[in-house]
Amino acid sequence: MGLPGTVNSLEISESRRSCLLLVDGLGADALAKFGWVHPIFREIDTLPNLHSDFPSTTVTNLTSLGTGKSPGEHGMLGYTIRVPNSGTPGRLLNALKWDERVNPLTWQRIPTLFERADLHGISVTSVGDKRYQSTPFTTASLRGARYLGADRTSEMVEQAKAALAEPHSFAYLYVNGLDVAGHKSGVGSEKWIQALEIVGDLILRLTEALPKNINFFVTADHGMVNAGEKIILGRDNPLMENVILVGGEPRARHLYLESGSESDTATIWREHLSEKADIYSKEDALAAELFGADVSDESRERMGDLIAIPHQEIVFLDPSNATRESAMEGHHGGRTSEEVAIPLLKAR
Repeated sequence: MGLPGTVNSLEISESRRSCLLLVDGLGADALAKFGWVHPIFREIDTLPNLHSDFPSTTVTNLTSLGTGKSPGEHGMLGYTIRVPNSGTPGRLLNALKWDERVNPLTWQRIPTLFERADLHGISVTSVGDKRYQSTPFTTASLRGARYLGADRTSEMVEQAKAALAEPHSFAYLYVNGLDVAGHKSGVGSEKWIQALEIVGDLILRLTEALPKNINFFVTADHGMVNAGEKIILGRDNPLMENVILVGGEPRARHLYLESGSESDTATIWREHLSEKADIYSKEDALAAELFGADVSDESRERMGDLIAIPHQEIVFLDPSNATRESAMEGHHGGRTSEEVAIPLLKAR
């Protein structure tokens, strides 16, 4: 759309007006397997897949989308991460529920693409559930756009049309019904299939209602796997000998440790779990560019002393939240293709 300082790396045709629908939880593998549920998925053009940043979770990837930066730069490193200098063992910031003691404008300082576009004269609008309009997470990750609330498909279509009325305009649409169904019932379940049908109907209605001379894209923030083996990180688990705080989420754990115990604890985790997980020390994570090539000092302070990423469908359950996490059938955050590969669709 001509925004200075950006690159059209996808080599797509430029347009004065563009619309992006973000479907929370729509993995490319799941779409390939279950796209038969709605004819629009056979009719819409499929471009090469995109890939979630690590961790493959909403907090991280909506911020990557909103800023155009890697997690190591924007600092939103997972669902829950420790607030630096918050005592011992410290307190976790749940980025979707937030903490009134943390200012979202200083927690995530990078100007968003919405803010930059607005300064360049592009009319930018965000359309989503009315409850998300003024949340700290929206402020941190997606600030700068005019927000139009839409709780139903018909409202979203009408708000999208209104958002694209300006001659140089961008509309960002967000829906999370598929992610909710996946967490509750699992990918491929009857409720998940019904949610995917609703997504297909929304895409169809948008293609019929939006102006014909715009770019209309559909993508996601991550995919999802159904839980297999569940490992509870309780105090009776030998893995927890030096762990003072458990952050992240079941498919990507930030583990905060007793000072000086990093090497011994990493050895314990690697020996005990063997082929079940990848275990990174903080230095390992930085060297592997797990959170991107550029990592700010603030991000280094926030990330866990160990990062534990389970293989296959294994999940690591936080004992303080094990009942809720165990009840969830679908999970994401890890690095399997089901979680990382996300589609990029373009309406004709």
